[in-house]
Amino acid sequence: MNLFEDAARSLNDEPLAARMRPRTLDEYIGQEHILGKGRLLRRAIQADQLSSVIFYGPPGTGKTTLARVIANTTKSHFSTLNAVLSGVKELRGEIEDAKNRREMYHMRTILFIDEVHRWNKSQQDALLPWVENGTFILIGATTENPFFEVNAALVSRSRIFQLKKLTDDNLHDIAMQAIHDEERGYGRYHVTFEEGALEHLVSVANGDARSLLNALELAVETTPDTFPPEDGSEIYISKETAEESIQKKAVLYDKEGDYHFDVISAFIKSLRGSDPDAALYWLARMVAAGEDPRFIFRRMEILAAEDVGMADPYAVAVVEADASAFDRIGLPEGRFHLAHSAIYLSTAPKSNSALGFFDALSDVEKEKSEEVPNHLRDASRDSEGFGHGEGYMYPHSYKDHWVAQQYLPTGLQGKIYYKPSDMGYESAIKDNVMLRREAQLEAVTEDLYKENLTFSPGDKARSRWAERALSGRSESLLRLMKRLYSGLDILRSDNVMVLNASHGLLLWPLMKKNPEGLSVAVVRNNEQKEIIEHFSSELDKLLRPVVIVSEARSAFSAIEDGLQFGVISGRNLLSRLESDRNILEAIKSRLEEDGKIALLESIPSLSSRLSDFASEVYKDKLRKAEKKIYSSDNPLTAWGKKELENAVLDIFPEAYFEYEEDREDRYLSKDAVIGFYRSSYAESGMTEQEFIAEFADRTVKWSNTVAIIRSGYKAEKKDNSSFSEWKSVVDKTN
Repeated sequence: MNLFEDAARSLNDEPLAARMRPRTLDEYIGQEHILGKGRLLRRAIQADQLSSVIFYGPPGTGKTTLARVIANTTKSHFSTLNAVLSGVKELRGEIEDAKNRREMYHMRTILFIDEVHRWNKSQQDALLPWVENGTFILIGATTENPFFEVNAALVSRSRIFQLKKLTDDNLHDIAMQAIHDEERGYGRYHVTFEEGALEHLVSVANGDARSLLNALELAVETTPDTFPPEDGSEIYISKETAEESIQKKAVLYDKEGDYHFDVISAFIKSLRGSDPDAALYWLARMVAAGEDPRFIFRRMEILAAEDVGMADPYAVAVVEADASAFDRIGLPEGRFHLAHSAIYLSTAPKSNSALGFFDALSDVEKEKSEEVPNHLRDASRDSEGFGHGEGYMYPHSYKDHWVAQQYLPTGLQGKIYYKPSDMGYESAIKDNVMLRREAQLEAVTEDLYKENLTFSPGDKARSRWAERALSGRSESLLRLMKRLYSGLDILRSDNVMVLNASHGLLLWPLMKKNPEGLSVAVVRNNEQKEIIEHFSSELDKLLRPVVIVSEARSAFSAIEDGLQFGVISGRNLLSRLESDRNILEAIKSRLEEDGKIALLESIPSLSSRLSDFASEVYKDKLRKAEKKIYSSDNPLTAWGKKELENAVLDIFPEAYFEYEEDREDRYLSKDAVIGFYRSSYAESGMTEQEFIAEFADRTVKWSNTVAIIRSGYKAEKKDNSSFSEWKSVVDKTN
């Protein structure tokens, strides 16, 4: 069966929702986060370079429709199966056909499987080897979370694209598209709505385009006495008709589906976040939908130990008591006990220090098996022969029933797993725990074995090249880059642009965060372009940045019209401040509505000058020359902090400014010194040879004042309390 073979049926025989399915990307409405201009999926479809993907989202969001669009644009053979109606037998037939096409015609096969989650594990396993060896490129569509319902091996070989419920604006556009389309919709008639009627259809459809179009079809085709009426006939949809055409839906909550997990997740996160109002709301959502109260209590008992933990050790007892009372009382009065536990947990102090157990478990699993220290071994069996238990100090024989001795294996002495918080009960025991730990460290008789507690294998190409690309760059620039991007949140689907990208220092950190978006780098010359392309060459072609050789001011004309960016970054874009203001206007025109800018600007008038490093005999001559260089007539130097802020705030009123004096060891090569002389210092009264002899082949402490400019985000605030405490101790010793 082929879902897309509809030639045998008349277009007018199909429901409106089927007739109005988009045929191209330009007709597709919604899902801008994955299909907007510059997004990875859009580029892959347009380039016909699709790899295996799974579309996941609620009904009516356009999963099957998107597959139709791909079928209409690809040069590959496109086959379809419905997991409800097809099984392994039909899959085997598709496999044989795909193998033949590949061997005889070198043609790829794209296999679309609708409702792929309906296949069981063995059916999905039958598909895996053919996806793995390239016989098929899989497009799966599912309303269930693929990480729960789809074979993990298939998920790991596919890109997951989540389709969201369509917005009201999307649904309104879809309705208008159907009303005005003369071929597939109702464009041959004059369809009008009573105020609020269309809005009601859109609102109740709740993000489901299919529901909206079905209701619209019912409203339009049942309003005239007969349908179809004559061309040009007026069809007036009243609010009453709209209400009859689309019934109000109950809250969607499937205890076996993804909404079940989403709502319990929201409930748990509200408890963890200490928001009793939100906790009671999500609890009510679950109870109203018929969720098993025992399931809710089980989740609260887990949270009592995991998230409240030692900050309130009695939380587990409270939830357990409420759960026991519920078993005796039942519904409806038992809901008081559900609410009691939810309120108690959401208002209790929080600590997740019990997670230290999993650090210990990780060490047990990853490291060699450590011997039990001799003094901790069982002395009841072989103490005489092997001395097991010898040296053990019995705590109850000591003051406060405690003695400083080591209980960890020799190779792990000094390791810290439990880190008490400053909350609730733990705040009262923290100091004592720390003091005893310090005393135990004094009791260590061998060198401490130090090891890393965390390890992140660099097995992903994107991480490998990004780290290599960043290595070897100027330490001061790295520091400025990290400060600039502190607090900058980027969506995986954001488009990003870096102006004056140079060798890519400002580009790589952004690219690590936007694998489904487009990255554009604007560089000044081909050498810089080659460097960026070299560092990104091991990425998939679709993931590489687009590199444009251009001056920043003219770069936007080389970019596709309508392409908007979530983040635009750059360095030294405003060297000629007055004439470069148009760059800021161009940046704003290409930013998305909630887009962000992140700029670094050196201020020449506040930077070092060569006279700072000259010997006394030449200082006066150089200062006279520099007076002219830094005069108000020079557009490169005749501005400072105030002028910069005014220029930026004219375009970005919400911009933030920070300044850093950046000192670096700068090597003055002979070529650079000659360039300085001929461009600016020829009239200094020094000869070129004197100038070269004075400055060439020297390394100087060069100072730059750099402006850090942000708009759309703020820098993260770091907690410097521990540093301040340490500094105060040091100050007292001086």
